[in-house]
Amino acid sequence: MEATMRKQRWLARASLAAAVAAVLVLGVFAGVRTFALVGVGLVGLAVTAAAVWWTLSRRGVLRVLAFLLALAAPAWVLLEYTGAHLAWVAALSVGLWLAAVGAGRAALVLHTRPVPMPERPAPETRHPVLIMNPRSGGGKVDRFGLGEKAAALGAEVLLLEGPGETDVAELARKAAAGGADLLGVAGGDGTQALVADVAAALDLPFLVIPAGTRNHFALDLGLDRDDPSKALDALHDGVELRVDLGRAAGRPFVNNVSFGAYAEVVQSPAYRDGKTRTTLDLLPDLLVGHRGGRLTAQAGEHTFRGPQALLVSNNPYGTGDIAGLGRRARLDGGVLGCVGVEVSGAAHAAGLVRGRWAAGLTRVTATHVVVDADQERIAVGVDGEALRLRVPVHCDIRPLALRVVVPRRRPGVRLARPPLDWRLLARLGLGRGTARNSRETLPR
Repeated sequence: MEATMRKQRWLARASLAAAVAAVLVLGVFAGVRTFALVGVGLVGLAVTAAAVWWTLSRRGVLRVLAFLLALAAPAWVLLEYTGAHLAWVAALSVGLWLAAVGAGRAALVLHTRPVPMPERPAPETRHPVLIMNPRSGGGKVDRFGLGEKAAALGAEVLLLEGPGETDVAELARKAAAGGADLLGVAGGDGTQALVADVAAALDLPFLVIPAGTRNHFALDLGLDRDDPSKALDALHDGVELRVDLGRAAGRPFVNNVSFGAYAEVVQSPAYRDGKTRTTLDLLPDLLVGHRGGRLTAQAGEHTFRGPQALLVSNNPYGTGDIAGLGRRARLDGGVLGCVGVEVSGAAHAAGLVRGRWAAGLTRVTATHVVVDADQERIAVGVDGEALRLRVPVHCDIRPLALRVVVPRRRPGVRLARPPLDWRLLARLGLGRGTARNSRETLPR
């Protein structure tokens, strides 16, 4: 404990020293031009953010001009620094800031001592049944030989074949009725959620094989998305995690439910074939309020009024990015994350550079979220699947409902990163901070 406290204090001191050095570098080498240097950087950042907003919310010539402005603003900043012979000063200062942030986060991780989700021994299974979608993820099931490898490990494999749609949940229920003591899926997050719901209802262990396109659920479980066959290691060398399961209007989700701009985009029939082009075509009308219903949402005690986009997630995402689409360090917090985005113009868009403190970005957590609108039905994306649901849409969390079996060794396991708190770093660096009990950091 004493060695850990010394380490965190030295890291805090290194962070503070690097931050002070970053400021001193500007003051010593730029002198009175320091304020101009900082001002040019801030103006360039704000103009770039505003130009990105115009690029997304306009069409035709205006979109092209805005895109060119988004490229020109950073180039102008670089030219200003270079012309004043201060480019190296700015680069050195930025490098010191990055060092300060890195050391600061390392100190805070030691201070809060975040812990991973509890693991327990995986149950022995005699009849695992794995449902595989050969079309998912561009054919990952065949490319990685998942069916053959699973069969070699004693699993029964059910392929989703045929020209029509298969009721995946019913298929999972029939497998359980036939004696399956583990259910698994090789497919996308939407398919994962359907089978996970059946497994949770029957208290069966569930195996995730990341054979879809994105597989955010697998990412947050620490699985190897580059080689989905490694997830099969859980059948002979696995551990069990208890995780939460979300539900929106009675439909299960493992990741998130989206409302507003993004949900409207994924409704387009052309979205699957051309995501980027469809998004750029539809976003202008969505962002300026000409399409989609006006949303309201009640998340615990907080009310969202008229957000352009709303994301409700199974546990909150990390706060390191303004979109709220980072990673979830834990999936057993028993709460929904709720992120609302409201951008009404270029000035608002420029303000988003403030990150999680941006005026147009609101984050809350709640166990129950109710989304309403001025339309009878609204576009909803449930784990990326496009739906139109009747309002109000009720979203709930089912704490520790799902028993997930994962390989004991996983490449992507990541602990929660605490937000950068300079006051706390100052206390730690000056020797006035004390280590917390690790149990205090559990998100319950």
